[in-house]
Amino acid sequence: MSVLLVIPARYASTRYPGKPLVGLRGATGQTQSLIERSWRAAIAVKGIGRVVVATDDDRIRAAAEGFGAEVVMTSDTWRNGTERCAEAHEKLGGGHDIVVNLQGDAPLTPAWFIEDLVTGLRANPGAEVATPVLRCDGAALKGLLDDRRAGRVGGTTAVFGTGREALYFSKEVIPFTAETYAPEAPTPVFHHVGVYAYRPAALAAYPGWEPGALEGLEGLEQLRFLERGRPVLCVEVESRGRQFWELNNPSDVPRIEAMMAEMGMA
Repeated sequence: MSVLLVIPARYASTRYPGKPLVGLRGATGQTQSLIERSWRAAIAVKGIGRVVVATDDDRIRAAAEGFGAEVVMTSDTWRNGTERCAEAHEKLGGGHDIVVNLQGDAPLTPAWFIEDLVTGLRANPGAEVATPVLRCDGAALKGLLDDRRAGRVGGTTAVFGTGREALYFSKEVIPFTAETYAPEAPTPVFHHVGVYAYRPAALAAYPGWEPGALEGLEGLEQLRFLERGRPVLCVEVESRGRQFWELNNPSDVPRIEAMMAEMGMA
């Protein structure tokens, strides 16, 4: 099965304008832009036939082409990365069995997250969309809760049923738990990893659906599938000792750089 990986990137982020071009310093002191680090994470994934950056901004295009990425220019009217991925797939002529959306704010995404995601979608022929979830330990849960108490949007959390089909995604920390967890103890909270794998028909249909109320409230594109009654498969992935965080706010830059230093990522 052929797999296309798209990295959607836009300059005009509401919370962090210019985010794809923000520099991140690695363990060796080398600085690379967020979009370059995301691209390097993408090309390390096994089983991907093609990797492209999809953007509407010439600054991002120039930067991406400068480090060797293939770029597809897309409309500046798209509301989220899924819509941008749909146009990119169409512009490339379609024909892929699975399209992966690796959002350009997740440079710490390990290759096996995406490999396991694709395997999970392949193993569930009835699933149209799949996304990874990572069980939080006590330290990760504390980070999510600290962000919310400070009024920041941290990571997104997911809840799902016994068949691993998503029940809901939220920028709040769900499910509620009153317990206190040791830093390395497992918790019932799952961090949603901002990667998606789509079957082409579901991806092509998505831009034609109007956003629902929940998507508007949460600002989470995957809720459009749930509001349309389209199941989203949650594929649990393992950290294997790797730290994971998305770059959502300027305050996430030092956090991610500290993680990179601790993990020895150049």
